[in-house]
Amino acid sequence: MDQKLKTYFEKKSVRVDRYLDRLLPPEGRYPSSIHKAMRYSVFAGGKRLRPILTLAAFELCGGRGERAYPAACALEMMHTFSLIHDDLPCMDDDDFRRGKPTSHKVFGEAIAVLAGDALCIQAYEILGRYRDLPVVEVVSRALGTAGMLGGQVVDIESEGKEDIDAKTLRFIHVHKTEALITTSLLTGAIIAGAGRADTRRVTEYGRCVGLAFQIVDDILDIVSTTESLGKDAGSDVANKKATYPRLFGLEKSRQEARRLADKAVKIIRPFKEKGQLLSSLADFIVERVN
Repeated sequence: MDQKLKTYFEKKSVRVDRYLDRLLPPEGRYPSSIHKAMRYSVFAGGKRLRPILTLAAFELCGGRGERAYPAACALEMMHTFSLIHDDLPCMDDDDFRRGKPTSHKVFGEAIAVLAGDALCIQAYEILGRYRDLPVVEVVSRALGTAGMLGGQVVDIESEGKEDIDAKTLRFIHVHKTEALITTSLLTGAIIAGAGRADTRRVTEYGRCVGLAFQIVDDILDIVSTTESLGKDAGSDVANKKATYPRLFGLEKSRQEARRLADKAVKIIRPFKEKGQLLSSLADFIVERVN
């Protein structure tokens, strides 16, 4: 990660965390168990990629001030909800997330399920405050059966099968991961009041980096360690998940991630100097080690 992008991440992450702290119910509020579980997963770490994408797109499209921060935090809550549920024994049954024991390991399966539900509901309460903008509609589309949930279903149904084809694999990755990344960018553009051309460019950029992000995740599951990733390494292989390396091998997967990042950089080029941050971010996504 280049220094300018690193500084941007650090500055925005601190501010996002402050907003998250204000937007989430305090731990001591009754019933405290659910509020502790919500905060445990949200503040367990993570790159804050999705909220930072929202803020970057907001600024890229001419947004000023802090109007996008609540939406950015709502998207982080949505993402965290999906991770809590993804880690459950009935899903991937993972023990670690972001370097810490998963929610169900700490609070039990029932509270973990409810904590994920509560984060999703809290996020919608926040997004509902943007009454003059279609953010609820956009985010709902990314999360529902036409988005993340649909991708998760096909992911589960594909697990362990030997005959998964490239079309099915792409459906899983596009819906399960890329949809929310693209929507994070699109939400920032909408709040900034972006025109049609800029909205289209931001959306196309998101589709490229979102898919590249998941391909790199597939690669890291094989080549990295649990300590480095902060989550269970090797779980995709153990569970016979549909992944890019499984279908195409590591080298071709790396080449495809690089191709998508280069395409994203080209898409963002009309923004000139203002697009440099997102250009650097596309490179970071394919070069990251966790």
